[in-house]
Amino acid sequence: MNTKTDTTFSPKLDSFKWLLVVLLFGTSTISFYYFAEYSLLLRVVTLLAIIGIATFIASTTKKGHFTLTFIRETHLEVRRVVWPTRQETMQMTGIVIIMVILVALIIWMMDSLLLWSVRLFTGQGG
Repeated sequence: MNTKTDTTFSPKLDSFKWLLVVLLFGTSTISFYYFAEYSLLLRVVTLLAIIGIATFIASTTKKGHFTLTFIRETHLEVRRVVWPTRQETMQMTGIVIIMVILVALIIWMMDSLLLWSVRLFTGQGG
């Protein structure tokens, strides 16, 4: 007997859940502005609570499950990254700045040469 429970998702139930999520987001946004005379803190807390409920409902769908899995795997991957030291970061930043200046100078020289040649050929040069 297989004790592993395989999560199955019903397309019709998922569609209903997404419709519910959209309705919750829509009504919470409209309600936030409709009840402008009430305290801003109360409106924000209510809006965040409804968004939390909608997010939970969305996470129970197939796409929501895949999204949560992707976020978990991404978090694990970011933890495996070897980040550069401060010295390496400063050195690479310096190299990038130097290269940007060099490329800007090369483009400026080419532009000046082309401008000089156009003036020479069109007779506008001195």
